[in-house]
Amino acid sequence: MTEPAYLTATRGGYDAIAESCAGPFRAALDDAPLDRALLAAFAEMVRRDHPDPLTVEVGSGHGGTAAYLATHGLSVSGIDLSTAMVEFARRTYPEVGFRVGEMHNLDIDDVSLAGLVSWYSLIHVPEHDRPAVLAEFERVLRPGGYVLLAFQVGDDTLHFDEAFGHEVSLDFHRLDPDAVVATLEAAGFGLVARLVRAPEARHAAAPVPQGFLIGRKPAEQASAASGAG
Repeated sequence: MTEPAYLTATRGGYDAIAESCAGPFRAALDDAPLDRALLAAFAEMVRRDHPDPLTVEVGSGHGGTAAYLATHGLSVSGIDLSTAMVEFARRTYPEVGFRVGEMHNLDIDDVSLAGLVSWYSLIHVPEHDRPAVLAEFERVLRPGGYVLLAFQVGDDTLHFDEAFGHEVSLDFHRLDPDAVVATLEAAGFGLVARLVRAPEARHAAAPVPQGFLIGRKPAEQASAASGAG
């Protein structure tokens, strides 16, 4: 099967800029107290409801977000499309496992995860493919499992032919929170929390509102399954 062109372009783009964009990308959480608080709260909910808090970050990039979640008690690993990003993350955070993978077709068993994080990775998926991606997230999460999505808010797509001194072809889709909630619910999740952070002029990466959603796979499925035996 031929790979969608946007996946090839996204992989190639991040392979090209993995080293040169490391500084600003890795520092993104350092001066983002609301982001850190949300990640910590997500980790606490996962730990509260799941004795084995197995969690995966899809689109883990340089590895900083997965490493931060690991410091909050989650058994976390990262998956990224870009081999160069995975290699960087492995060198930088050897205590966290990282591997190459693709969010449309996760190499993860059904109903095996307590948590899944997509921290600014859904923004590279065109609208027509987002339902399939969220359905894949639902597949790998246990009943009662949590998903956390982060994205830029808007209705436009930014395209870059050059980034950090390298030739690339990268699309960044800004998303409408209402539309993402509808897609999340259509995939079988209930909405737990929704936050839109106002633009921050001093942050080069956040000149527009930033959206965050936490969804939960219904826990009732667990009760039904246990009663069936």
